[in-house]
This record gives sequence, structure tokens and C-alpha cells, in this order.
Amino acid sequence: MVINPKDQKYNENYKLMIGSILPRPIAFVSTVSTEGHFNLAPFSFFTGVTSDPPTVLFCPTRQPNEGQPKDTLINIRETGEFVINIVTEDISEPMNDCATNFPYGVDEFKESGLTAVPAHVVKAPMVKESPIHFECKLNQIIEIGEAKPGGGFIVIGEIVLFHIADDLYKNGRIDIDGLKPVGRLAGAEYTKIGERFSLVRKTYIKK
Repeated sequence: MVINPKDQKYNENYKLMIGSILPRPIAFVSTVSTEGHFNLAPFSFFTGVTSDPPTVLFCPTRQPNEGQPKDTLINIRETGEFVINIVTEDISEPMNDCATNFPYGVDEFKESGLTAVPAHVVKAPMVKESPIHFECKLNQIIEIGEAKPGGGFIVIGEIVLFHIADDLYKNGRIDIDGLKPVGRLAGAEYTKIGERFSLVRKTYIKK
């Protein structure tokens, strides 16, 4: 089957993407508005960019009804700061609660029962229950598509401070089994770390 994305609606293209690009890590992004209101929301279009400087990106789409930017993007535009909290099995339920389309200004920390704790560099709070946090300063925001549902943004941020739970940090690496990260699939489905296998990258030797 060959499908031209221009021949179908944006949400139909979205279903094909989230059903193919998987599993996806989840950026649990905490921000604060200029008025001091906390915001917390998950985004599964999320990845690393570079390690020098350590840089990440996530992609908040526009609101599905009127195409307005999401609260997370509004706050980052205003403050230039955010925190990415890594989602684990233990906080998957409250993370999902934070995906609710609350009105602007609602504190998702209070709605989900998660705990906001101060970061060290940025003004945005961290999620206490998450074992890994990236304090980030905004690099740039790139708008993609038109100002309507289906469009969105690429938010690129430099990690200015890592927070790693002591029991997960072993010889400069993260203990994946101890972390118990959660990945996003399609619809309401998520995944845990299951069976793993290793592939050693080969070195090319000119003959």
C-alpha cells in the first residue's frame, strides 16, 4: 500500500506515524509561566540531538481544536527554560493524568499528585518522583506547518544540568533495569523494557 499524506487528514497521517515510529521515549516537560504557574505535560516526539553541547528536542503539536500553541510552548517562549523528567513505570499513571487538556494556568502537579521541587539553575520545577531530570535552556523554537491543527513546533534545548538518582548511576552509565523507563506506542498503549539483545558495531577495515 502506498499512501500520499496529502490525500488524507492530518490525524490519519498522525496515526500512521505513531503506529510506525515506536517505541518512543517520553519527555515529561515541566515549565513555569511568567506569573509563576507550574505546567507539566508529556510529549512522545522526543530525542537527543548532540552531546557537545548536550542538546535535546521535543515536538509539541498544536491544540487539536483551534490550533493554538500548547501551554508548555507558551511558557518556554516566555521564560526560555524547561525541565525534562524521565518517565518510569512508577509514575506512568500520573504522567497520563497530565496529558489531560486542562485550561491554561491549571497546575498539573496538583492534578496528578506529583511533587514539584526546585531545580538548581532554571526556574521551572522538577518532578520529585522522577529519578532523572535534565535542566534545559532554550536553544531555538522552529515552527512546522501552518497555524492550525496538525502543525507544531520543534523545541531545542541545551541541557545545563543533569540530575541522576545515585542508585542508577554506575560507572558513568545509567542502570536501565533500575530505571524502568516507559515508552509510548500508539493510542492508549505504552511499553516497558522487555527482552533485549546486543549488536556490536563493526569497524570497517579497508582491504
